Amino acid sequence: MKYHKQLERRTFTQDRFDILIKRQKSGKATFNELTELDDIVNRDPAIRESILEEMQALNEPPDNPKVDDTLNVQPSKPQTLLDKILAFLSRLFTTLKTESLNPVLF
Repeated sequence: MKYHKQLERRTFTQDRFDILIKRQKSGKATFNELTELDDIVNRDPAIRESILEEMQALNEPPDNPKVDDTLNVQPSKPQTLLDKILAFLSRLFTTLKTESLNPVLF
């Protein structure tokens, strides 16, 4: 006895979507095909939902994040007037020092 694969009912839009996704992933899709793919995704709510679910699955953080993968960002404090003046003078003297080392003749 042969076991036949269960038939799956698919619409033209679903078949076309699969073809266009394969072409996009292989890098062979033209601009018109990408536009058609965009139209299919915007028009068909079932396809749009499946894509949104895939995107959410990709964006979810892993269950056990490693310490090395996390980025420690320290909040910066607002710059005071004194800090701004010191930074300006530092830049001024740095440029004067570099100009004295590399004089430009005009």
